Order: sequence, then C-alpha cells, then structure tokens
Amino acid sequence: MELGILLGLAALILVVVVMIYNGIITRMNAVERGWANVITQERQKNKMIPHLEQVTEQFKQHEMGLQSSIAELRSGLARLQPGTIDTAALQQVEGSTQKLMQGLTIAVEAYPELKASEIFNNLMREIAEQQENIGAAIRIFNQNVEDFNNGIEVFPNSLVNSLLNKKTRVTPFHDSEAEAGFEYKLR
Repeated sequence: MELGILLGLAALILVVVVMIYNGIITRMNAVERGWANVITQERQKNKMIPHLEQVTEQFKQHEMGLQSSIAELRSGLARLQPGTIDTAALQQVEGSTQKLMQGLTIAVEAYPELKASEIFNNLMREIAEQQENIGAAIRIFNQNVEDFNNGIEVFPNSLVNSLLNKKTRVTPFHDSEAEAGFEYKLR
C-alpha cells in the first residue's frame, strides 16, 4: 500500500514537471511567434518604401533628407532577423520610422503641392496603418515576453527551468525616447 502511494506521488510529480516543462516551451514559442509577427509587420511596411521612394524622388530638390531617412529605415529593417530577438534593433527601426514620418509631415506643410498628390496621401495613410499594426504586434510580443518570463521565474517553474530547460529571461521591447517623456519611472 505504501509503495502504491509512493509510486502515485512520484507519477504525480512527474506529470507536474512535464506540464511545467511544456508550459515553458509553449511560452517561449509564443515569444518567438510574437517576434516573427513584429518582423512581418515591419517587412510589410518595407514593401511600401519603393512606392514612397518614387513619390519622394519627384520632390527630391525640396527634400533630400527624406531619401536618407528611407535608406536608414530600410537598412534597419534588414538587420531584423526572425530567429534573433533584438529589441535594440527594433527600437532603432522605430526611431527611423518616426524620423521619416516627421520629415514627410514637414514636407507636406512646406510644400502645399504635395497635399494634392493622392498617391502621396494614400501612402501616408498606409504607412500610418502599418505603424499601428506594428504597435499592436509589439504589444502582443511584450505580453508573450511577460508570460514567458513569469513562467520561468515563478516557483516551482523556476526549479524545473533551472534543472531541465535552462531558458533565460527575454527582454521586452521598450522605447526609451517615449519613456523619456514620462516623469513616472518604475523602481
């Protein structure tokens, strides 16, 4: 009878360990999927850039800086890789996008003839929509990172992780430029 209880207890512990192990793997896969979704959204935005280059080429004498911003954004997008979670590179791409959007806004304000360009306005709307999609993908990525980090740090998961999975924390994406505008800081 005692042997049966011990075997039952051992089987229960084994089932719990397997469930925790699988939970950690599932959460890590969700983080990787979330990161892949962020890159997918960034690459979708990248598909718009050739069209934007054509339009801005027409106004090259007015806005030489836009071309360099677009090139900077494109090179930043090329550095994002699906298998490598690099929130610093994503932060640089998002900064380049903001710089590009500011340059386009200034161009529209400075040169009223740009406002009449339906193609230009459609591209601006599409890029803004892509930015919203990227923001949503980043929020999902960060939620998956939080779930994963919690999943490897809480007890008994931390014990199973340290013995079997040996996964380390993933850094969530954060925008230091946006954070600089807030007085409140987490301790």
